[in-house]
Amino acid sequence: MEEKVIFEKVLEILKPYVREAEDLKTATKETDILNDLKVNSSRLVDIILAIEDEFDIEVSDDEADEVQTIGDAVSLITGKI
Repeated sequence: MEEKVIFEKVLEILKPYVREAEDLKTATKETDILNDLKVNSSRLVDIILAIEDEFDIEVSDDEADEVQTIGDAVSLITGKI
């Protein structure tokens, strides 16, 4: 699967969790999920679970802790599919 497709799917997964959906329109791989998109840290678990379901992968707690940016999520997924 192409990285661009993974990136777009991650944006779709994030959509229900961001405060301002408009922020996703300008999101890049460097966009910080918690700080830039104002995602509540308690919702990060839900996001990781959604990523696991969407891409049929398993993410360990340690791997989940490393996901800070959209690019981190894309890299994690790319390494597992």
